[in-house]
Amino acid sequence: MELRLLGYVAAIAEEGSISGAARRLHLTQPTLSRQLGELERRLGAELFARTGRGLVPTAAGEALLRRAVRMLADAEAALDDVRLAAAGKTGRLTVGFAGSGINGVLGDALGRLRVELPDVDLCLVELFDDAEMSAGILGGSLDVTVQRLPARDARLATRVWAREPLALFLPAGHPLARTPEPAPVSVLDEIPLVLWPRESAPHAHDEIISLCHHAGIVPRVAARGRTVQTILALVAAGFGAAVMADSYRVLHREGVTPRPLAGTATTLHLVWRAEDTSPLLTRFITALNAVDGRHRAADPIFPGN
Repeated sequence: MELRLLGYVAAIAEEGSISGAARRLHLTQPTLSRQLGELERRLGAELFARTGRGLVPTAAGEALLRRAVRMLADAEAALDDVRLAAAGKTGRLTVGFAGSGINGVLGDALGRLRVELPDVDLCLVELFDDAEMSAGILGGSLDVTVQRLPARDARLATRVWAREPLALFLPAGHPLARTPEPAPVSVLDEIPLVLWPRESAPHAHDEIISLCHHAGIVPRVAARGRTVQTILALVAAGFGAAVMADSYRVLHREGVTPRPLAGTATTLHLVWRAEDTSPLLTRFITALNAVDGRHRAADPIFPGN
């Protein structure tokens, strides 16, 4: 049975007359009468009885109407789902991200997206390995990642999205922690460092080592930690200082004082499958571009760019 005919039956029941339903449906009265008669013949039952109050559903009509109302509502809901999906306002998006990003501009972007797209199922996955994030995109377990060093693969679309300033996280009692002013990179020669193990975070490790080498400094590694919490605990215990994204200062670790590291920043890349042009991904990236952040990259990013 066509949904169109169910809509005719529902309109007649609500209006209580053929003429009223015809006006509402923008049909002529003879056309609607003919459609109703043909439907009743096909069903072998009268759907409406004429009374002093106009047309009222018969028992057969009531039975059909109960189904019709649900079917028409489901059909309208299906159309709404299609429209929302086509506009990128519904669906599921799996986002992989490096730990520090969530404390800064990425956190702002995700908060904006939750408000703008309340019907999107946003699945967040924290990962520390850049290679694992790129592999997740290629394998389909992730839709988009915010990471520091994406793999070089023609199947990946990558763009610089934001730049996070770096900070020197110092033991609170260290002389270098006495001023909040930005510290020159040269101070890294004055204190041992607490680093990420290279096997677990190669890019973060190499970034700090490279920073030292460019400043003509041979770094002294005092300890290593695999998590931010461990690194900050080692700093608080006096093992040395850690160079990490400035956004980690929001953790407010007791015994640790962050100090900006002048002229330094780490780069965040946005990564997605090059062939993925889904409306939801486009909408997500639009939300990322809309975030007002001091360290956002200058150029907008859109799938296909």
